[in-house]
Amino acid sequence: EARKAAAAFIGAAPQEIVFTRGCTESINLIAKSWGSANLRNNDVVALSLLEHHSNIVPWQQLSSEVKWIGIDDAGHVNMEGLDAILKEGNVKLISITGLSNVLGTMTPLQEIIQKAHNAGALVSVDAAQLIVHKKIDVKELDCDFFSFSGHKLYGPTGIGVLYAKQELLEAMPPFLGGGSMIGEVTTEGFTCADIPQKFEAGTPPITEAVGLCAAIDWLSQFDWTDIAKHEQALMTYAIEQLKSIEGLHLLSQLPIGCLSFTIPGIHPHDLTDMIGQKNICLRAGHHCTMPLHKHLGISASTRMSFAIYNTKDDIDRCIVAMNDAINTLTL
Repeated sequence: EARKAAAAFIGAAPQEIVFTRGCTESINLIAKSWGSANLRNNDVVALSLLEHHSNIVPWQQLSSEVKWIGIDDAGHVNMEGLDAILKEGNVKLISITGLSNVLGTMTPLQEIIQKAHNAGALVSVDAAQLIVHKKIDVKELDCDFFSFSGHKLYGPTGIGVLYAKQELLEAMPPFLGGGSMIGEVTTEGFTCADIPQKFEAGTPPITEAVGLCAAIDWLSQFDWTDIAKHEQALMTYAIEQLKSIEGLHLLSQLPIGCLSFTIPGIHPHDLTDMIGQKNICLRAGHHCTMPLHKHLGISASTRMSFAIYNTKDDIDRCIVAMNDAINTLTL
């Protein structure tokens, strides 16, 4: 039932859904299985500067050539840069986020996928951040791979979903070996189970799958347009309040889902530690995006994220706590 629910949620067929431990493992599965079997010397994997380390390190581990798609001043993917990389040739895969977990900028996935396919390349979408903010139909999108995590969907940790087109899954070698993923084992060798079990070795995440199914059922009661309106209203209000803090610099101006910022003379970890004492949770650090932070000329930032359950009162409490913390830290 959980597999059917996950498939229906993104417009896929159940046999195209592989359960993993999270989005990180989903991307690693693509790299270690599809990548190891298909990438050769001089083949290129294209990534954007927006990527999470989970969508960088697996490709670097393959020792394949990585080419970087730049971003503009607003934090959007540089499409001319993408065109130039595709024109150079040998691009076998574009692995790209659907929504930046730092800047909150959404990538034009359909345009990128069309360009990639026209150039003979596949596309893998890291949807960890996107999945809870926008309704997705993978068939309409026509992506080749699509990954997300349960906990970003208001579900439990320890479970993720990998969607891949059926013909790709059938051609890919198994990622892990063991129980459940086999058809037959003999002293001479083994045969694999059919997809998706071929990629699900060992004891399945039973509790996590039930929790994911419940989260999908719960989220499905809401209209995606209403979710977007609610979150955008919170975002607009938060930006107005944050701009009242002297010196605060927003890293992007029209974000979706999260706001990241810096304050001169205040380290993000100090700020969030003090705010955390008042039961307000912001994220501090490089957010697993060191290349992006280096590009922005900073080592760390503070991130405020919004969910369906947040209210303007939450933002007001956060701003008061931030001002108190700043006053203390600048004494």
